[in-house]
Amino acid sequence: MEIRLPLLGLLLVLCVEGGLGAPIVYSARLVHRFSDEAKAHRDARVLRNGAGVSGGGDGFWPQRRSLEYYRRLLSSDVQRQTLKLNPQFQFLYPSEGSATLPLGNDFGWLHYMWIDIGTPKVSFLVALDAGSDLFWVPCDCVQCAPLSSSYYSSLDKDLNEYNPSGSSTSKTISCSHQLCELGTNCPNPRQQCPYTINYYSDDTSTSGFLVEDILHLLPGHSDVSNKSVKAPVVIGCGSKQTGGYLSGVAPDGLLGLGLGEISVASFLAKAGYIRNSFSLCFNEDDSGRLLFGDQGIAGQQTTPFLPLHGKNLTYIVGVDACCIESLCLDNTDFQMLVDSGSSFSYLPAQIFEKVANEFDRQVNASKSSFEGYPWQYCYKSSSNGVPKLPSFTLKFATSKSFVVKNPVFVIYGTQGAVGFCFAVQPMDGDIGTIGQNFMTGYQIVYDRENFKMGWSQSNCKDLDGRAPPNPSGNNSSSNSLPTTEQQSAPNSRAVAPAVAGRTPSKSSATCLSCLAKLFSLMLIAHFS
Repeated sequence: MEIRLPLLGLLLVLCVEGGLGAPIVYSARLVHRFSDEAKAHRDARVLRNGAGVSGGGDGFWPQRRSLEYYRRLLSSDVQRQTLKLNPQFQFLYPSEGSATLPLGNDFGWLHYMWIDIGTPKVSFLVALDAGSDLFWVPCDCVQCAPLSSSYYSSLDKDLNEYNPSGSSTSKTISCSHQLCELGTNCPNPRQQCPYTINYYSDDTSTSGFLVEDILHLLPGHSDVSNKSVKAPVVIGCGSKQTGGYLSGVAPDGLLGLGLGEISVASFLAKAGYIRNSFSLCFNEDDSGRLLFGDQGIAGQQTTPFLPLHGKNLTYIVGVDACCIESLCLDNTDFQMLVDSGSSFSYLPAQIFEKVANEFDRQVNASKSSFEGYPWQYCYKSSSNGVPKLPSFTLKFATSKSFVVKNPVFVIYGTQGAVGFCFAVQPMDGDIGTIGQNFMTGYQIVYDRENFKMGWSQSNCKDLDGRAPPNPSGNNSSSNSLPTTEQQSAPNSRAVAPAVAGRTPSKSSATCLSCLAKLFSLMLIAHFS
């Protein structure tokens, strides 16, 4: 079916050499979501993701004018109508509190939080990752990371394993479900939907089956109702993990916060609970917050998210220039992934060299090296500690400036700070990464509704008025874990944050170097 779209207003005609030209006419094809052409596109996408389209594929596509055909159309209409209404809540946060937790080198120094799922509810300590979509937890384990607290120095209790049959609210997701991407591989459309996520590095993956269960949430202080919210979401029952997932990256699961339909943020928005947005905050004391539905504050700075390969697949922003102090470097325009699942930040190799060389030129310290640490630009500290550092600013395409609060990682010895490194890594390709170290000191808003990123200075504690860090509203949690100070023995050598976790057979610093390389490979999964 084709339609012709004459443009209105000033776009209706062209002025050519002072005269009026012919009307501009554009053509576009409309493709129904359940047409043969749409089905072919879906099958091609499944093939690109590494799954075959073997026999039985037609059984998962509703036949035109069948009962299932109209049921799916009606379901989509209901979702659209819900989105047009005002959301039920201004904010939602996990029932265990809005606080995020840094857990030291055992867990790769990423941020985690307690999430309650199922009936009766069970708590899981999940990693936060805005670079992926699926919310998965260890479940009916065939091959999972250790869950015993004895394996992790920063845990004071064992982690949990999800059992769908033990939850009265758990429901099976069949192969015919619209979110089952591997459904065409199933011999029977009523079979339980399998999933596999491959990260293309050191055989790092998670696989299992999809289930539906409830996520336990609480409304923010500004909402009249104090009742808990039990939101149905799709969960990956991760029975088999490999690679980095077995060595501490996400032993108790991962909360994907990406743009995909299967992400928790998408489910909450589509159900009308919240606006289609969320915020993350990371403070210099390693505390943090997560708020679903948050669109930030008035006066915050913003820059649009950009499409990748013509599609809105992930959170990408455009950088016009990198600046050290007042000097903005030529030919340093590129794009960056905004990824809470990365401890550190990465620049394309050519741009990294320009930025690091200028930082090196302006910093008032002697260059040095520290065995096992992956960064190329490291310096000795003086007797007075770390000197005043030159500022590092990202100039976004909207002419907004994002000032990195602390672009270095300080290395400590028995007598205090012995040095520091420019905590940015070069990487292959032309897309960099804004990791947690660049986000520190800010509340970062992922406004999916308006497809833009917002940011404002925050110590995270200023968000407690919207949602407490834990249900009791104090600074401790029923699921509390040791603080960063408690994790480190007195006079011990500080260990740098890592992108992946524990490898007991190597020193922590050596592991960090390996894991930084691992992350560069894992990025392939985001962009392929």
